[in-house]
Amino acid sequence: MTAVTSYEDQPTMQLRTLGSDPATGLGRHRRTGRPRPYGRHQPKAAPRLPEEYLPVDAGDSEHGEPGGEPGEPGGEPGEPGGEPGEPGGEGAAPWLPSRQAFRRFWPLTRGDRRWLVLICACVIAAALAETAAILLFSDLTDNALRQGSLGAFWVPAAQWLAVAVLGAAVGYTGNSLAVWIAERFVLRLRARVFAHVQDLPPHFFQRHRQGDLVERLTGDVESIEQMVVSGVVSTVAALFSTVFFSVAAFQLRWDLALVTFVLAPLFWLAARRFSGRIGSVARDERVADGAITSVVEESLGNVVLTQAYNRKDAEERRLGREARAWMRASVAGARMSELYEQLVEVIETLCVLAVIGLGAWEISQDRMTIGQLLAFAAFLGYLYPPIRNLGQLGLTLTAATAGAERLLEILDAEPAVSDPPPGAAVAPWRVHGTVEFDRVGFRYPGGDRRTLADVSFTARPGEFVLITGASGAGKSTVSKLLTRFYDPAEGYVRLDGVPLYAMPLGFLRTNVTLLPQETLILHDTIRENIACGRPGAAEHEIVRAARDAAAHDFITALPEGYDTRIDPHTARLSGGQLQRIAIARAMLRDAPVLVLDEPTTGLDALAARRVVRPLRRLMSGRTTLMITHDLNLAPDADRILVLDHGRVVETGTHRELLALNGAYARLHGSGNGALEGPLEGGSLDRPLGGSPTSTDPQPTLRLGPF
Repeated sequence: MTAVTSYEDQPTMQLRTLGSDPATGLGRHRRTGRPRPYGRHQPKAAPRLPEEYLPVDAGDSEHGEPGGEPGEPGGEPGEPGGEPGEPGGEGAAPWLPSRQAFRRFWPLTRGDRRWLVLICACVIAAALAETAAILLFSDLTDNALRQGSLGAFWVPAAQWLAVAVLGAAVGYTGNSLAVWIAERFVLRLRARVFAHVQDLPPHFFQRHRQGDLVERLTGDVESIEQMVVSGVVSTVAALFSTVFFSVAAFQLRWDLALVTFVLAPLFWLAARRFSGRIGSVARDERVADGAITSVVEESLGNVVLTQAYNRKDAEERRLGREARAWMRASVAGARMSELYEQLVEVIETLCVLAVIGLGAWEISQDRMTIGQLLAFAAFLGYLYPPIRNLGQLGLTLTAATAGAERLLEILDAEPAVSDPPPGAAVAPWRVHGTVEFDRVGFRYPGGDRRTLADVSFTARPGEFVLITGASGAGKSTVSKLLTRFYDPAEGYVRLDGVPLYAMPLGFLRTNVTLLPQETLILHDTIRENIACGRPGAAEHEIVRAARDAAAHDFITALPEGYDTRIDPHTARLSGGQLQRIAIARAMLRDAPVLVLDEPTTGLDALAARRVVRPLRRLMSGRTTLMITHDLNLAPDADRILVLDHGRVVETGTHRELLALNGAYARLHGSGNGALEGPLEGGSLDRPLGGSPTSTDPQPTLRLGPF
């Protein structure tokens, strides 16, 4: 145990279409908002809570007050609650410079940069081919057509065709590679963000609306690609096209080219003038996108509440408010973009008129041929689009930065816990199942008081320990610490004598099975719902787990048996049947430590009795911590812990605690713990009305020995 001691010392909602750049035939243009699959990010090692998730002062904002955790009766004190008032559940992020956003996401292109170089080479080759094609057009006009000789036509025509075929080949290659690399980047970024989100603590999801997080993982990720991959390709295309066409134009007629470039800075000034406003509108639109997704997700998830309480009109008004906010931002963005486009068209027309006017005068003075003027006009048609694109690129980066800000809010949030540093973790061992809480104290991030204080107990291998108390007493917090969703602020939680923070999270959670209060069912087949407890399990193991959970009979009675697709709201199965599927999943997992959080909540007496029978099999031979207010299960516990204001106030067997006539007796006398509401703040310091006045044991419904 030397090692143990050393450890203790220490926006838009439209799809964007694919198209090609007018100058090079390359490039990728897509409106943001198209959903994509998710995908992995390695979290930072430091188990430190980021400052942005610390609470605001309760006197300044109601969001900072602790609230209930969804799904828990009353919730635990100190857990952050309330929804932020900003659209999408978020406040405005600090403005992020485009250059800094680019640097944050550029490392994700590692491994694909050789392909980016090849794409840029194709871009350059396509620009050269177009430049050569225009020069050949000039030669064809001045020689073959002016001479009126068909023989003089074939050579430049063949050269022009060869250049066109070459340009088409490199254009197709570059465009295909650009789309492929862009999709790989998006997939890699989604994988990183999604994996990071899964490591974040529960309070993060209480502070962020789910719909807004979905929008960040879909639409906002798309905008980053426009900045990093497509942005690089577009910049290279615009720069080299501008250089090639400029050199050719100066060689053809330096005076006309000079007039062209005197007016070119007007494009840059127009883009600079509009970039700030377009960036602000893009931020508003992305926040509104998240708000709409949140309202739809919340309404669909609570459709029974909507129908039962006649909230259809209210929900429609709520969606209408968010949709109008999105519409205002979208229309404002469209107006700004259209105004910019029209201004650029006017500037471009001025440039063309100036060149044509000067060219006409040159022709009248016999200083220029018609072929040269036509060739120069063609150069203008190809030269101004890349110049425009350089200005447009600034607007694109500004709009993409709005998505980068929202995504970095997620990536910069650090997990509440992390694996020990390499070399510091204990080696895996065969877990026996001794669970120890040693002077544990804990306060939820954002909480105004401690949820647990000086909690100490030990559960030996195979022992059944029941933890009870009034709502908000800290019962479910024990399960969160044992499964290491959080680390204790004080004291230690140990497994077989080893502090939990000294072992890899994967190893810990492989050996501790949590059966949460909410029956967690995947949108998949019954087989996959059971097998997710141990991926790769054989068919006979899945069936055996279902038999042990008393689920096999009703599963096989279904038309599709184990291949029946179910979801949390399925009407095919009852709540008790879904709970037995969850028990089968836990049985298949076969971990030495079992945590049951309110296993019979929401079930009637008959369903609870049917669930308790397979629970006996599940608990047999395992260290079991059952967190419950249903004291019908208490007589079978080896030991009972009573929590009050986060402290263990009583411990003993069912009969011993009834004889004390204290906190446990008052809970038991209040209807087997079912009436917890009057025990305000988790207090057990006063008897309820009708509580026992003698030490005689009260009648209890026995569910049979375990």
